[in-house]
This record gives sequence, C-alpha cells and structure tokens, in this order.
Amino acid sequence: MGTEVSELGGNASGARTVDTGAPAADLGAAARLLAGAPDVTLLAHVNPDADALGSALAVGLALHRRGAVVRVSFGEPEEVPESLRDLDTAGLLVPPEKVPAAPPLLVVMDTGSLQRLGQLGDRVAATIAAGGQVLVVDHHTSNTRFGTHHLIDEHAEATAVLAAQLIDALRAPLDEPVARCLYAGLVTDTRSFRNASPSTHLLAARLLSAGVDAEATTRPLLDTHPFAWLSMLSKVLGGARLEPEAAQGLGLVHAVVRLSDADGMRSEEVDSVIDVVRTTAEAEVTAVLKETAPDTWSVSLRAASRIDVGKAAAALGGGGHRLASGFIATGRAEDVLTALRAALDKAPVL
Repeated sequence: MGTEVSELGGNASGARTVDTGAPAADLGAAARLLAGAPDVTLLAHVNPDADALGSALAVGLALHRRGAVVRVSFGEPEEVPESLRDLDTAGLLVPPEKVPAAPPLLVVMDTGSLQRLGQLGDRVAATIAAGGQVLVVDHHTSNTRFGTHHLIDEHAEATAVLAAQLIDALRAPLDEPVARCLYAGLVTDTRSFRNASPSTHLLAARLLSAGVDAEATTRPLLDTHPFAWLSMLSKVLGGARLEPEAAQGLGLVHAVVRLSDADGMRSEEVDSVIDVVRTTAEAEVTAVLKETAPDTWSVSLRAASRIDVGKAAAALGGGGHRLASGFIATGRAEDVLTALRAALDKAPVL
C-alpha cells in the first residue's frame, strides 16, 4: 500500500479515497492544500515526542518561510518538553490558549485519534464546521481518519518521513533547522535507526548532509537524564514483574510508575522507562503503566517481534503500531493488567 490521501467529497456519501501506490502523486494533493495557505495551525499529540513535535515544526518552518502565518501547539503538558525546546528555532510554538477556536487550516501530525489532541481536540470539529480544512499526517495503522484530508502511510517508520516528503513536494529548502527537526523524529521513532528501511537511512544521510549534528541532536533526546532519574528508575525496576506464561506463552514483563515515583520528573524521563524494561530477554511484550492522575494510567506497550500489540491496545481503546502502542485506562493497576493480559491472549501472533 502506498501513501494515502483521502479527501472528503462534496456530498453525503463520505470520504473519497485515492491510493495510487505512488507517494509522490499522493503527496502532491496534500502539498496543494498547503501551498497557498496564508494561515496554518499545526498540532502535535499530547505529551509530544520528537516525531510529533519535530514533524510539526519542520513543516511549520517550511510554511513560515513561504510567508504563511504559522503556529504550532499541543494540548499538554503546559511546558515544552525540555529535550525538544531547541527544535523551535523560529518561535512557532504557542500555548493552547493562543490557538484560534476555528483555524482556517489545521494540520494534525502523528496523532491517531481526536482523543490524543487533549484540550485542542475541539479545534477539529470547529474548523470543519466553519468550512475550514483539517489535514491529518500520520503513520499509525490505527489512525481514525478524523480530518477532511488524510496523508497516512502505515509503512513509514515515522511521521517525519512523511513530513520530509511533504516539504519536498512544497519545493521548500531542507536546511539545517528543518533537517534537525526531522532527524529528531527519525532517530527516536526508529530506535536509533534499528527499525529503519534503506530509504529512511538515505533520508537520514540527506539530513546529515544538510548540517545536522547527530550527536548534539540525539544526546538530549536519548542519553540525558537528571541524577534523580536514577533513583526513580531503581524504584520502578525493583517492582517490575515477569510473567512467562502471559502473552500466549511468549512472556510479559511489566512495571508501574506511580505519581509518587514520578514526582519532579519530566514527562520524557517517565516515558524513557520502557526502553530499559523492554530489554528483558524472557519477555516478548513489555508494558509500563504510568499514573497520570490518581488511578488514571497511560499504558505503553512494546513487542519484540511476534505479538501485535497494536491490536491489543485497540481492544482496550487505544492504538498504535504492531510493535509499539498504548492506551489510557482507569482503575487499579492490577485491574488494568488483568484487562491487558486478556487482550494480549487474543492478539494476533505475527
């Protein structure tokens, strides 16, 4: 399947989908939507990662240089993650309250569903109701296609891949500030290029040729934590549990990060816990339950290679990819784990 652009038709029959198998042709349709736009708002999902925010900033910077009024935002947290602040070289980031109630053109990056926009989710319906356009750019298989236009390729390793192709379709220059935003998305979503295709390695080479300093860009994203993180990690890992018979006998390892554990930690410090837990050799599936409010959990799932955790997450109201996904749950941690075990036992084996 190629990159897909679907456009809402002019009648009540719903979406008209074009899938030529040729990404360049599909990207042209999305680029035409942006090319002459005088005002563009780009949104990333809540608790944005480098792929979501980097992609939004890269496309936003390209449009800003074309003369458009551009703003980039996300629903939460209140502050930009510290590891991502240096990506905003043009001052495009604005807080949620500065986002118009009904932007004329809304571009939603790396966001699989409306719920993932948090408090900014209402801008989508308001924009459509006012006659505006909503372009969703994403690589998640579980994307619910909530816009008027969709640029979705589930085979892209990162939304940054699509953002780079969109920038090329706009014939915008790919200089160091833009390239750095894209590189940040690539290096994180491909696990430092371990999951990258040959074409994505070639894109990375192109970004490096544009002047990206790989070490300076990567270190704050993957290799920098405050000293207090070590104590938090030690406590959380001490409570980790291995269930060899779970996940259809392939093994589940899980850990819980409670509010008290994460006190004073940045969101990116908490999110990084799964990268340590997932190294467990005896488990196919890794789950980290992160308490975001009393008895409210953001659950991250990873699979080594065989269990489709995207389907498991979808069964629990979430979504994502075959090997990386997540969902939101409420209740006791043990009840969440019980539901997760059941979903994993029904998930497809790859």
